[in-house]
Amino acid sequence: MLLGFALLYVGAVLFLNGLWLLGKIEDREIVVINVVSGIVTFFASLAWAFGPNADAASIKGAALTILFSTTYFWVAYNRVVKVDGRGLGWFSLFVAITTIPVAVQGLSTAQTSTDFWLASNWVIWGVLWFLYFLLLALQRPILRLTAIVTLLAGIVTGWLPGFLLLDGKL
Repeated sequence: MLLGFALLYVGAVLFLNGLWLLGKIEDREIVVINVVSGIVTFFASLAWAFGPNADAASIKGAALTILFSTTYFWVAYNRVVKVDGRGLGWFSLFVAITTIPVAVQGLSTAQTSTDFWLASNWVIWGVLWFLYFLLLALQRPILRLTAIVTLLAGIVTGWLPGFLLLDGKL
């Protein structure tokens, strides 16, 4: 259930960040959902890492999820202090590289459709973080592409599965 809770907010923040990148939401407004999503994913990670059922897999999941939290807090910070995001871009490269072994391991050991779905999400998230690296750190002119991929990733990897998990249908 905690995964559905976290994914619902991942979906919300990615969807809204996609709209923001398309110029549909102001810089100052996007701070709220990034902070809220950062808090939700961070506290879910704490429960996975330090809760009564914590084990090696849940601690690994928590560590990986805090990469999301950090990204959301960093987006909010950048909007408040009005910087260009190059630091976030380089962090995004670190995360994109980190997603490669996570996705490969997940795809190679997947035994259920849920395992395959989660590993596939890591592929999508890795591509998305790599786009942020290109956009922010290397200043490539891919804003619209990054916005659309962000928005779609929010729906496919967060919002829908998060809602379905919360509703007990996944």
